[in-house]
Amino acid sequence: MIDPTPTEEPPVVASVAVPEAAGAPRKPRVVRRALGFGGLTLAFVFCCLSFTPSLLPRSWVLQGAISGVTAVIGYGVGATIGAVVRRFARWEPGERTRRIAWWTLLAAGPLAIVISGWFGLEWQRDLRRLMGMDPEVATDGLLIMLVAVVVFALILFVSRAIRLGTRKLSSSLARFIPKPVAYAFGVVVFALLVIGFIQGVVLDRLVAAANEASSLANEGTTEGITQPTSPQLSGSPQSLIPWHTLGVKGRDFIGKASTPAELSAFSGRPAQQPVRVYAGLESATGFQAQAQLAVRDLERAGGFDRSVLAVIGTTGTGWVDENVPDTLEYMYGGDTAVVAMQYSYLPSWMSFLVDKSKATQASTEMINAVRAKWSTLPAASRPKLVVFGESLGSYGTETAFGDLAKLTAETNGGLLAGPPFSNPIWDGITTGRDAGSPIWRPVYQQGHTVRFGQAPADLGSPATPWQSPRLVYLQNATDPIVWWRPRLLFQSPQWLDSPRGPDVSKDMRWFPFVTFWQVTADMCFSTGVPSGHGHRYGTNVVDGWAAVLTPNGWTPADTTRLKQLLDTKNTD
Repeated sequence: MIDPTPTEEPPVVASVAVPEAAGAPRKPRVVRRALGFGGLTLAFVFCCLSFTPSLLPRSWVLQGAISGVTAVIGYGVGATIGAVVRRFARWEPGERTRRIAWWTLLAAGPLAIVISGWFGLEWQRDLRRLMGMDPEVATDGLLIMLVAVVVFALILFVSRAIRLGTRKLSSSLARFIPKPVAYAFGVVVFALLVIGFIQGVVLDRLVAAANEASSLANEGTTEGITQPTSPQLSGSPQSLIPWHTLGVKGRDFIGKASTPAELSAFSGRPAQQPVRVYAGLESATGFQAQAQLAVRDLERAGGFDRSVLAVIGTTGTGWVDENVPDTLEYMYGGDTAVVAMQYSYLPSWMSFLVDKSKATQASTEMINAVRAKWSTLPAASRPKLVVFGESLGSYGTETAFGDLAKLTAETNGGLLAGPPFSNPIWDGITTGRDAGSPIWRPVYQQGHTVRFGQAPADLGSPATPWQSPRLVYLQNATDPIVWWRPRLLFQSPQWLDSPRGPDVSKDMRWFPFVTFWQVTADMCFSTGVPSGHGHRYGTNVVDGWAAVLTPNGWTPADTTRLKQLLDTKNTD
């Protein structure tokens, strides 16, 4: 119910009731109280802003959810401002002025939302064009608003219920202690109760449920994947690591290994069976034991006798992008060894939120175990040691080394894709980038050691000598995993400065609170776009590996040919 009267309410979050004077009329009930003018005004404004473009295109369901949540944020901000104004202002508008203001708001607000929604559809079409997607995606404006209203009402109801509980607790305490102390104490106690409930009950049970569901899924095997017979692969009869302990992602990684026939067909020369080693969570107890087992299996399979040895930092579930090992295997005719291990059952984003330290521990144990054996080999004959990590896997790889100097001193190069904002090496490089280079495509120390790329041509810039070892970052200008950070709440990001990334909408603007929530929502659907955008890197890893570790005789034409082959292979 909306009551066009001057009634306004205190802020939705962490507000307390003000004692009424004797004889004053009873205040409306907290939960069923009419919407306030200040809160509703900013709810309309924020809802309009929610239609502005962010990094990625949205479905109608996502747009409705974003609009509803953003409107609630606006309502909370507006209610807070209204409460402060009423607290300190000595002037109040007359009854006629207030009634005119209310009817103006009720007429202009919905009209503004309709107009903003129309522009929003156009912005979404433009964004889809930038990413090579079909711009004419059916979107129902009425369904968007229905979802927005439901989300707004639900969150507002819960917020008011929390406020009601705070008021009741404070009133009870006021019988025994001074009222100001009672209200302050009531807010703190109820806030702790709510936070404790969310963390100790909701989140813990959500994580436990996700962990249980993921662990059950981990026991399955993808259709078409069978136990290998080649001794160069983990899980084979000769392997030290049983097939059933690899987990579903490990079995995918091993079961999709390139064959000598496939490699020969590409190169026209004889090829070897590549070595692939994987240790699942059930392969050994503890990360150190997993890593040691993986190294023993790597040694058994002849991995340390190959030309290239790659250590891969996996995502949360242990997933490895198939393009990563495939590229090395095709480039070197199978004269390669790749090793990886699983450290969680949870998807990457949940692992990042609840326990990203596991990525660090697992990567550190694996890299240290591989290097310990690798360092004992004659320098002239040991394989080139390289590292790879994508998303949370890149975080684990970076934290295992700590700084750029150590990474380049202890390896022959690295390729990292879609690095989260908390990556320590990435953060130091982008912060210390050369003047004039944009944050989405930084130049660091004139590109002598580190380079960034989205398009293949990016890695050729700047036109200065590129020494080895080399570190390449693949990061898309529209990847919300890379660009999300808490300070988006109150600070405009540098990636919106000019010049912008090639696929970042020219119409995107930063708004306090709004942009933070939009990019947060983008993260949940960051892979629902074509490769080269969002959090999808696809066959761009071919350009990355070709830059980090170019084989003798390899040409740009070979890179193009391999990308085409992997594109076809991935769509089969």
